[in-house]
Amino acid sequence: MSWRELLPPWLVIVAGLTGIVLLCVSTKDVPTTPLGTKYGIVLDAGSSHTILFIYQWSANKANNTGVIRECSSCTVQGPGVSNYSDSQKVGKSLKPCLHWAQREIPAEQHSQTPLYLGATASMRQLNLTHPTLSDALLAALTVALKSSPFDFQGAQILSSLDEEAFKWAAVNYVLENFIKYDWRGQLVSSTKGMAGVLSLGGTSAQLTSKMEEKNRAPEGVRLQLYGQTHKVYTQQCPCHGTDQLRSRLLSMLIQDQRNVKTISNPCWPLTYSQEVQWHSVHAGPCAISSDTLDIPSPEDMFNITGSSNSTACRRLMQRLLNSSSSCSFFKHSLSSVFKPPWTRFLVISEALDFLRESVPSPDLSQAVNKLCGMSVEELVKESQTSLDTLVDYCAASTLIFHLSTEGYTFDFHSSVRTEFQEKIGDISSGWTLGYLLSLTNTIPQDNPSFLKGIEPGVWSLLLILFVVLLTGSFMRISYRVMVKENSFSNRNSSVFDDN
Repeated sequence: MSWRELLPPWLVIVAGLTGIVLLCVSTKDVPTTPLGTKYGIVLDAGSSHTILFIYQWSANKANNTGVIRECSSCTVQGPGVSNYSDSQKVGKSLKPCLHWAQREIPAEQHSQTPLYLGATASMRQLNLTHPTLSDALLAALTVALKSSPFDFQGAQILSSLDEEAFKWAAVNYVLENFIKYDWRGQLVSSTKGMAGVLSLGGTSAQLTSKMEEKNRAPEGVRLQLYGQTHKVYTQQCPCHGTDQLRSRLLSMLIQDQRNVKTISNPCWPLTYSQEVQWHSVHAGPCAISSDTLDIPSPEDMFNITGSSNSTACRRLMQRLLNSSSSCSFFKHSLSSVFKPPWTRFLVISEALDFLRESVPSPDLSQAVNKLCGMSVEELVKESQTSLDTLVDYCAASTLIFHLSTEGYTFDFHSSVRTEFQEKIGDISSGWTLGYLLSLTNTIPQDNPSFLKGIEPGVWSLLLILFVVLLTGSFMRISYRVMVKENSFSNRNSSVFDDN
């Protein structure tokens, strides 16, 4: 066999070895498909209604914690779960929203989607007064949620400390105080520092902040988020929520003007009035009395009319605050353990949300004055909320103003400020988001499959190499075919010549 016949096989061998070397020298792992999306469902069983929230996050987490965004929500028809007396009905009330969630989340993700229900203040109260009914309601909710195709994580009554800690986590997450995207679009740790949260609920006000490990504040909650441990501490201020504030304010006004049946309320707008029974505003542990004598009987009715006087409303609120011995973060409180280390704090309140949207003023004091001077028509025009709720926003905003300026045991300085105009994003800043952030730490991260990838330059060399190889092989085949045809023609011509 001549060297010309051996040359093509050797060229193929050399080209193959060269290709193998190029493939092995410069390769990298490349995911075969984009990382999938995870879903989570959390139901917030509040005092007036229950809301189902759907969240989603990429399977690629940041320091073991998900980067979550809210997808959508569904409001359960009917009252809050604590208002049900029939446990069977409370379970059935969840079904429309659960069916809606099944349509929103891809079917193949149902079994991997965590589902959790947390009940808050009203159920905590019901558990104290009627524990049997509370247990029956939770059992019915558990049965309804277990029947869904989702990964049921539990239904329970949240402690007030856990609720506020999760709310703190949600607020700081939305404000990008844990992580943020840099100019390259990559997630990096934030250097902003954590904000404190003042939350004004229906029955109480809460002040929540991260504490340093060396500070031994009692009853703290530990949260593991984005690779760091956060010790969160909450101070309670009982009887200073919006509902209790309204009752205590009306009770004080009636006692101040006990000799008349028509009572003037400077915190309500002009022309608004309401019939109030004494027992409805003067009952429970939050009731206050200026005098034990000559107190109205429980059945006495009073006509409360608005006089729209911001200055008088502030004086009334100051009296309420001065009479508060149970609130541990007022200046006259003996509590000195809690020294919040933050440089700012955020206020969560429906009244403040209304104030931000309806009163264009960057100054909280001026905004409160304008709100307290609004007429009934102006209030209704600015919001779809019921008028009976809107009229109490003046008193709630005035309370926030006092708490923000002179309510705390620590001294304010130039670096401490109240974020009044800052809106906490479009995402819900309730406890549900904070709970799911914490839960993602326990959900295993999917391991993506990879393929071997090569650099563009190496790929070009391989492409040229194999094109040359194929071209040479094709030419070699063509040459051998032509040689065979010529030899066949020569044999045929020699046969005819012999004849």
